[in-house]
Amino acid sequence: MSTEDLSARWVYITCTDKKEARHIASAAVKERLAACGNIIDKMESVYEWKGEIESDEETVLILKTMDDRYQELEQLVLSMHSYECPCIIALPVEVGFDGFLKWIHKETRS
Repeated sequence: MSTEDLSARWVYITCTDKKEARHIASAAVKERLAACGNIIDKMESVYEWKGEIESDEETVLILKTMDDRYQELEQLVLSMHSYECPCIIALPVEVGFDGFLKWIHKETRS
């Protein structure tokens, strides 16, 4: 399998707290929709919501998956997330260590 066949995605999600991020990450890995998740706690976000400037502490969840698993992963996150409009952004992995990309591919197969 060549790197060109390994269309990986880096999925950035903001969560209300570490508990929610861990819950989503665990389900995504268990369902083989993501190979792994990284949780970065206590990030500050500043944003406008419903006409007001808000500032909240959030937790970042980064999931590594393959392109063909993204839609199911997004649906899982939406079903578990507490936010009305959660930040879920998938970025293509353009370059990466071939061994790691193959591992992501292997871990996201049933």
